[in-house]
Amino acid sequence: MAYAAHTGTRRNLAALAGAGWGLLLSPGKPRDPRFVHALDNGAWGAFQQGKPFDVAAFEKHVGAHADGAEFVVVPDIVAAGLDSLRVSLGWLPRLAGVAKRRLLAVQDGMSAADVAPYLSPEVGIFVGGSTEWKLATMRAWGQLARTHGAYLHVGRVNTIRRIRYCQDAGADSFDGTSATRFCCTLPALDNARRQRNLFGGLHA
Repeated sequence: MAYAAHTGTRRNLAALAGAGWGLLLSPGKPRDPRFVHALDNGAWGAFQQGKPFDVAAFEKHVGAHADGAEFVVVPDIVAAGLDSLRVSLGWLPRLAGVAKRRLLAVQDGMSAADVAPYLSPEVGIFVGGSTEWKLATMRAWGQLARTHGAYLHVGRVNTIRRIRYCQDAGADSFDGTSATRFCCTLPALDNARRQRNLFGGLHA
């Protein structure tokens, strides 16, 4: 399953809906009945803007849109490794029963042993982190998720090659902003996500 960030551009939204993509909603973004949706926590956007995580906005977001959501990304701290995981684990019980499943964001500095005790069909993995780390560890996160019957989602996937990495890792879904911003990129990305990688490895 592919998810895109919400956009105010009607043409792009229509194209995404027609292709069967979902929306990964950040706090403050509206729900659209045409789309399957999931809930981001807003930590990445706050990090990019140099702002602290907005707890009130996240809680309001969950209250408004958790019903029917495929997953919610548990609050994390971008680029904070195990400190981020400790924050996420503090939120995990508070989000019990929210959406169909909760995803723990993993990033540079975390290992499978750190995350494995908390995984289940209700608690999955959101692969974040730096691009280099994400690509180098994605297959290992996929193996861990399968071992625990957990869901695997990969963030910031905007190229065919990264979609191939997701397929190779056995990811259940990914998200990106390329198709949100430039609907001309949607056909190639959508074709890649629908086409199995028949060569059994990674290629451009």
